[in-house]
Amino acid sequence: MKNTIQAVKGGNKIVALACSTGGPKALQGVIPFLPSNLDAPMVLVQHMPAGFTKSMAERLNEISPIRVKEAEEGDILEKGSVYIAPGGKHMEVKKCPDGRHKIQLNEEPPIGGLRPCANITFSSLKDSGYDEIVCAVLTGMGSDGTDAIVSLAKSKPVYVISQDEETCVVYGMPKAIAEAGMVDEVVPLAEIAQTITKNVGVN
Repeated sequence: MKNTIQAVKGGNKIVALACSTGGPKALQGVIPFLPSNLDAPMVLVQHMPAGFTKSMAERLNEISPIRVKEAEEGDILEKGSVYIAPGGKHMEVKKCPDGRHKIQLNEEPPIGGLRPCANITFSSLKDSGYDEIVCAVLTGMGSDGTDAIVSLAKSKPVYVISQDEETCVVYGMPKAIAEAGMVDEVVPLAEIAQTITKNVGVN
């Protein structure tokens, strides 16, 4: 049974999404269905080599009401925007002295062969000022994201949405988080966007 810290109603939230194998196609079934006035920023880790994430971000931005960009060093996180970790770099969220949050990138060694690694991004949210973190885990092999979500849930309210087995190209990452007993909702790909929106609201 999932042991969760209760969320603050209507608090300051962030969405953290991770995907790997099958992710780029899956994201086309999620990001374009998020509203432009989503009441939270989203940080997104898709396992990809350098050079591919920028064109993916641009393509998603063209077909989505929500703003999508490849994350850059120092980007200030804004609601209604999706920040995709650049291929070949780890992405962290850091709290600024003024209470806002910014993107910090680094080229530390890959973790388990992965850079970007979702565990790094998710773990960085532990020291953030967000009241609740809505995590979405989509198709992908391995278990990236699980360790960080388990650890994060000890200090922050975390709500976990995972893609169901039937609609995954590879049911690895969603299976790992489910086996860790951390999932709040398992939904098919077509319902991920509305489930995220339902949990963070619109402004």
